[in-house]
Amino acid sequence: MQKEKVIVTENLTKRYRQITAVDNLNLEIYKGEICGLLGPNGAGKTTTILMLLGLTEPTSGRAEVLGLDPLRNPLEVKRSVGYLPEHVGFYENLTGRENLNYIAALNGLEQGSIAQKIDELAEQVGLYEAIDRRVGEYSHGMRQRLGLASCLVKSPKMVILDEPTVGIDPQGINEILNLIARLSKEEGITVLLSSHLLYQVQQICDRVAIFVRGKVIAMGPIESLGKQLMEDQTLTIELQCLEGYEAIRKRLPEIKDLEKVEESEGKLLISCK
Repeated sequence: MQKEKVIVTENLTKRYRQITAVDNLNLEIYKGEICGLLGPNGAGKTTTILMLLGLTEPTSGRAEVLGLDPLRNPLEVKRSVGYLPEHVGFYENLTGRENLNYIAALNGLEQGSIAQKIDELAEQVGLYEAIDRRVGEYSHGMRQRLGLASCLVKSPKMVILDEPTVGIDPQGINEILNLIARLSKEEGITVLLSSHLLYQVQQICDRVAIFVRGKVIAMGPIESLGKQLMEDQTLTIELQCLEGYEAIRKRLPEIKDLEKVEESEGKLLISCK
């Protein structure tokens, strides 16, 4: 059975003067999966997310989110997509519940049914005991949990999370990641997760796209990425031996796909595919 695509990009590009932040990006993300965008800061992950949400205009190419063009229909996209930015903001003097009530009102949700929804979300994200405390008293991890609840308050079909674990202690990171995985599984929500840490995307993502300087250099399940990255690449091993290289040279024919052997500055360089 063919998988349903919820995000499609075709040659999506964003330039800021002389800098290409995202370069001819082609992505397909499927319904119900957790997909990771992995790369260092400045690799183009956040710019990609902003284009998917219609918050910045592509220089060229196109994007489609849930069958909609985010540039032409940004409000419709936002109604169906929950978004947690890297630095989420709440009203410090309001309680967690009051903040969620406000977000629900902005999304046009009926106030009569929202109280029960907020209680359920507070329970889901582990904030039930703190939902009626002022957000100014929350730890960073608690704010991120509230951020997840704010994404889910409108019952989205998809959530986009930009570095959701930044600034959280190791135990809190595991709790947040497990929470994201559980919510995706229980609610059937598609998750797009941005991170610069490999172990985090390894922990919960079905597939990962690796960003380097605005380009996706590999995409797929974690276990297949190594093979993709090494395909058509040459691996060079540098050896230094105090007693000479004759014994090593005798074993070189045993190396599969040996390309060349060189000596340079007293070192032996062995290259293979």
